[in-house]
Amino acid sequence: DGKPRITVDRPGDTRLSPQIRSEPLANAIRAIPYDLLMNFVGRPQLLDKDDLKTRPYVVGMRDQHIVGSDANEIYAQKLGKPAVGTRYTIVHPGEELRDPDDGDLLGYIGYYAGIAQVVDPRGSTGIKDDVTHLMVVETGREILQGDKLFPTQVDIGNDFVLSAPKNQQLNGQVIAVVDGVHVAGKFQVLAINRGKRDGLEPGNAVAIFERGEPVRDRYERGSLGWREYSTNYKKVQLPDERSGTILLFSVHDRMSYGLVVESTHVLRRGDLIAHPAYGHRDVGTRDFVGR
Repeated sequence: DGKPRITVDRPGDTRLSPQIRSEPLANAIRAIPYDLLMNFVGRPQLLDKDDLKTRPYVVGMRDQHIVGSDANEIYAQKLGKPAVGTRYTIVHPGEELRDPDDGDLLGYIGYYAGIAQVVDPRGSTGIKDDVTHLMVVETGREILQGDKLFPTQVDIGNDFVLSAPKNQQLNGQVIAVVDGVHVAGKFQVLAINRGKRDGLEPGNAVAIFERGEPVRDRYERGSLGWREYSTNYKKVQLPDERSGTILLFSVHDRMSYGLVVESTHVLRRGDLIAHPAYGHRDVGTRDFVGR
């Protein structure tokens, strides 16, 4: 009748049946917050003593700067003649990592300092063939003379599969609290003196135990107070108590790095490590890999 009309064309009925539909999750939630580990993942963490002697290093900085930061220009030795635009990760050698069991030097902690990009492989004049001119494009801390350079490789890899160590008799110690502090809490990084040769792998959860301290039993003989103090009182060793859990994200032959995912007390260098099945559950903590 001269007016627009809408009609539905139905060639026939379609029968729908339930079915499973799946698609990849590009942004799946990871087991641990990766933003806390970006200064570690894909970057050198354990520096070998012999490698440090020959590794390229920061020899100086432009404009007489003592420390380097974003957009600063630096100079490096022993890089050879890399292509313009090549990127290098700058790592600051930290404290020694020694195995308390035998005193062996395991290596040095590598602290991520930044990323620099080659501006000129031979310097501006080309006179100094062994000096490479770079521009700092990213920093995680101050860059210092003597810091080492490594080829940049940033690959966060696959997610960790949470698991308990296969070795039920696992025992060892915390040998370092990363970032130069003396105590650690949740979401900080610890180094332990156990690794691949002890059956550990990335994704393992490891329990941390605070060492029990020795105390004098001044009441063993029926004493009524401290006034009857004597140097002959019997010493009683208090038990080691569970204080936290770490998830290992980087495992080397004789040592590993782990992220603290749970803590009820401060964690320190020298604390003990064991299988997560050991240790009682403190009030207010969640069950992490079963206890």
